[in-house]
This record gives sequence, structure tokens and C-alpha cells, in this order.
Amino acid sequence: MNKFKSVFFSSLILLPLVLIGQNSNYNQHEAFAPVFYPSYGDEIRAADGTPGPKYWQNKADYKIEASLDDNRHHVSGNVLITYTNNSPQALSFVWLQLDQNIYNLKSRAVAATAISGGRWANRNDFNGGYSLKDVKVIQGGKESNARHEVSDTRMQIILPSPLKAQGGVIQFKIGFEFDIPEYGTDRMGRLNTHNGWIYEIAQWYPRMCVYDNVQGWNTLPYLGQGEFYLEYGDITYSIDAPSSHIVVGSGELQNPQQVLTAEQFKRWNQAKTSDKTIVLRSIAEVTSPDSRPTTTKRLTWRFKCNNTRDVAWASSTAFVWDAAKINLPNGKNSMAMSVYPVEHAQDSAWARSTEYTKGAIEFYSKYLYPFPYPQATNVAGIVGGMEYPGIVFCSAKAKKGGLWGVTSHEFGHTWFPMIVGSNERKYPWMDEGFNTFINGLADKSFNNGEYHSKRRFPINVFARFLFSDSAESIFNIPDVVKGRNLGIVAYMKPGLGLQLLREQVIGAQRFDSAFSYYVHKWAFKHPTPWDFFHCIENYTGETLDWFWRGWFMNQWKIDQAVNNVTYIKNDPANGATITISNLQQLPMPAVIEITDVTGKTDRVNLPVEVWQHGSTWKFHFQSTEKIKSVVIDPDKNLPDVNYTNNTWKAEEEKNN
Repeated sequence: MNKFKSVFFSSLILLPLVLIGQNSNYNQHEAFAPVFYPSYGDEIRAADGTPGPKYWQNKADYKIEASLDDNRHHVSGNVLITYTNNSPQALSFVWLQLDQNIYNLKSRAVAATAISGGRWANRNDFNGGYSLKDVKVIQGGKESNARHEVSDTRMQIILPSPLKAQGGVIQFKIGFEFDIPEYGTDRMGRLNTHNGWIYEIAQWYPRMCVYDNVQGWNTLPYLGQGEFYLEYGDITYSIDAPSSHIVVGSGELQNPQQVLTAEQFKRWNQAKTSDKTIVLRSIAEVTSPDSRPTTTKRLTWRFKCNNTRDVAWASSTAFVWDAAKINLPNGKNSMAMSVYPVEHAQDSAWARSTEYTKGAIEFYSKYLYPFPYPQATNVAGIVGGMEYPGIVFCSAKAKKGGLWGVTSHEFGHTWFPMIVGSNERKYPWMDEGFNTFINGLADKSFNNGEYHSKRRFPINVFARFLFSDSAESIFNIPDVVKGRNLGIVAYMKPGLGLQLLREQVIGAQRFDSAFSYYVHKWAFKHPTPWDFFHCIENYTGETLDWFWRGWFMNQWKIDQAVNNVTYIKNDPANGATITISNLQQLPMPAVIEITDVTGKTDRVNLPVEVWQHGSTWKFHFQSTEKIKSVVIDPDKNLPDVNYTNNTWKAEEEKNN
């Protein structure tokens, strides 16, 4: 019998012995299948997960002039869009987003809202949406009426002639107006306070849809639950408002001396260099006419935000206002600000909002990438929590740790998806989940862990939610995810996934370096999930397709177990053979804690590759005494679906 036949038949003889006594759902061939990525790299998106030498994306610059009518709760304005086609394709038409049309009672969003309503429902039968006028196109120096058609929350414009590839420029001029909903699906709206309405204005001007090399035009209808995918550009905008109002917005206020009182302007300059919060407009001053310029009935506030995907703003007569300096890497700084009504200024929450804003941004800037905007403003209003470049909306009712949490989370979105511009309409986990992960790190850092719980993710409690029969895959667009599952699919599970990679698979230092590398490579660009996967693998040198496949693509469960302990020649002094199992489909590295009868404890760390050989693994342990117990995952760091099989005890210990 030749050597090959000998090995082959020996394997057949041993095979039944390997299978005896196992009750496993694990298949190593599926877990470690060699084909995972749908395509290989090219000159646009390289195989190492970074933008290739011919990466491109289009650019959208905006110049907006808008006016707020606080009697009618109404915004009107004009926008000039300068659109640059950097793609290799000439474009014969373009698509724009008209998000306000979600509030029209004939919209798809209203039709697709359950009778029970919900967070993203259009409430109180509010019938809004855009009224558009003078839709113009400027091409080749000629201005003409644009051939356009509005389809729900999108508008298509047919161009007079194709827009040239690789640098062709065209402009669009659009007049728009809309009524401000009181509850704008928790993205925008207005809150009535003791001293006037607080207006939080977002998704307020027609915006270009993204054209990319992945899908072409991204025109997924906006239904409210999903968020946005936007092009980058420079935006200048002005808000004409009653002079009694304070207006804050994305970017940098260009004319503070013209819209502030002399005393406020003095405090403004003090705040720019102060690590402590400086009050710009106090509680007592809110009702004082002297806290606003009185020489005119209306004022125009001018803002500028460069290399941004969007801008938002807020306006009110009711604002208490304070600010402080944000310290950024390389000696640079920005400015943290908060605006909130008097009735929510008395407690210890909103009075600390600027401190929270400053603390969160300083941590994320050091951990990932410097904060890119000259100002960061936290607005108290009707919106529970929503992010925009350089400005966030948080609930006026938030208290203490709750306000820290929502402030840290919303400003965490500066990095995902404001800096790393992933497609959150399709992949919310790439912004919400990544952000949830970094929020846990910020909790540990802020004020020596003032609001940090011992474990942000109580894994042994949440495993049943992560892997319940009604659970859904992370790879789903938010509009098709059941409402009760969105928090798990978009936030908790992807956030926990990064935590597992950092703490259990790769190691904190290596993971942190790789994660920062990903952010720097894709800053102000549009990565896909595959780019992220490739990038982390190439930087760390790890093959992680088994984890992406199981945790992100599928609902694979984790169930590690200790099977048995035997001694070599039945003598503990000769060492022990310990048998462990992986009983569900997701493999993970194994940590095994071994305690002998003297109380001595040792740990063995095994890499995930041990499960490439099947669902059962045996390893030798150099024991000198009889083993009392063996525990796999002793710190309960894994969301194991069955902790009852994680411990083996010697017979004499089972009744103790």
C-alpha cells in the first residue's frame, strides 16, 4: 500500500472517532471559505482597501440665501449649485434630493408609515414639502429654464448638453420655500419654549445626489428612517432672521461683529481662547432687549463651511448661549458652543453642554482625525439627537449623563459619516455602529470616566437579543429593518463587532492604528464596506473574512464549550489534554482558564485558526497537579449563546 493510500484509509478509520459525541452546528469549510470579496481591486478602489490612484468623486458647491419667517414658521431661499463632474463619464442628466417632500401627505414616506406611527412618522397630518420656483441651468455661460421632473424626494434635471467628464462644470439656480414642521421626523423641527420658538433647520435646500463608481446615481427614495449620502463641497450661506433671534449654524460665522452686541462680541473673542466655558448670553439676558442689536428689525447671519457634505442651522429668541475653546492636535483649535432655553439651563445638564462638546471632540480628534470645522454647536430643541457638520441637535429634556451620551454620540458622527463619507442610506452600521464603538472609548476618557459603566456592552445579557429568532442581518438598509431591530442592527451589533476585533481578535494597539489609518485614507471620500474590510485586513496583516462573513453578513452564533480533561498516563504530573469545542457557526479565538486543586490559575490563549480543523480541538497543558476546573471565555467577553457549557469541573468538585 503506497503512502497516499495509507494516509487516506487511516483517515477513514479515524473519522467516526472524531465525530462521536459531538453535537455541533459548525462547518469550518463555510466559516473559512476562501472566496469572500465580490471583486478585486482596481485603479479607483485598490485591493488594499484604500482609494486607488484614479479614485474620483464629484463635487457640489452651494451658495444659499435664505430667510426665516417666524410668524408663518416658514423658510424661503435661493440656492446656486456649482457641480463638477470628475467622473470618467459624460452626464446627460443629474439627480437632486428634495428631502422636505417627505412631509407632503402624498409622499411615499407617509404612504409607507405604519398606522402606529413611530419616531420617523410625519405627525399631526402636517402637509408640507417644497414649493420650487425658477429652476434654472447655467451651462456654457448660458442660463435657461431647466427641464426637470420631481419624483417624490428626488428631482431629475435633463441637461441642455452632456456635462463633460473629468472636470466639466455646470450650475443650477433654484428658488425654494417650505413650511417648517413642528416635528420633523426627529431630524429637524421647532420647539415652543417660554421665550419663543426654537427652530432646528436641516435638509432644507435642494442637494445633489451622489454619483459614484459603485452604483452610478444614488437615488434611493428618502422615507425618513434611513439617513443620507452626500457629495462634498464648499458651502456659503446666509440666514435673514428677526434681529431678536440668535442664529447658529454649520461652519464659521463670518460676521459676528455685525450680528452680536458689543459685549457679546467681546465675550465671543474671550471664548476662543478659554478652556473654561464663557457665557455669551446669560439666563438673565435672554429677556433683555439689550442682549440683541436694536437698530434694525432683521439681521443677516453669514456662514461658511468648506469641504463639507451639508450644512444645518438653528434660530431662536430663547437661546442662552455659551462657548469655549477646543484644543486640537498640532496646536490647532476650534470653538465649542451651546444654545438652549432658560427652562433647561438651571440644571446641571445643559449648563455643562459646552464642556461635553469640548471633551468629546478633543478625544475623537486625538483618537482618529482632527475635528475639521471651526465651530461645533450643540442645540437644545425638539430633536432627540441628530448630527450635521459642525452642529448637532439634542433633546432639550436631556439630563446629566444622558446629555453627555447624546452629545458624544452626535458629535462622534463628525467622523462617521461627516469625515468618512460612507453611504448611510444603505449601510447605517458604517456610521452608527462605528460611532457607537468610539462612544464607548470616549466614555472611559471623559472626566476620568464620569459616565463610563463597567461594561458598555453587557455581552452576556445582550447575546439573546443579538441572536434571537427575529434578529436581522447588519447588511440591510434601515427602511426594511423592523423598528425594534434597528438599534441592534445599526448600532449595537456593529459597535460590539469592532469591540470584539479590538479586544479579542487583533489587540487594542494594532486595531487603533488600523482604524485611524482607515479614517485618514478615506477622509472626505466614499468608502464601501469592502473597502473597510480590505483596509483593516491589510493594515493589521490579519485575514478576517471569517469574522466579516459571520458577524456582519450573517447571523452566525458563538458557542464555545469545554468538553473534557484527561491526564497523560492517568497522572496529572505528566500533563493534561484538554478538549474544547466550537458548537455554533462563528469561530472566535479561545481564552481558557485552568485552576488546579492548589488554587493555582493559568490561562491559555488559542488563535481562531484552531477551528480551521473542525469543531473540536485538543491541546496539551503542562499540569503538575490535578485540575479542579477549566473555563472557556472566563471573563465573559464573548456573546456566547450558552454559558452553561463553558465550565468543566472535576467529578469531586461538581457538588461543591
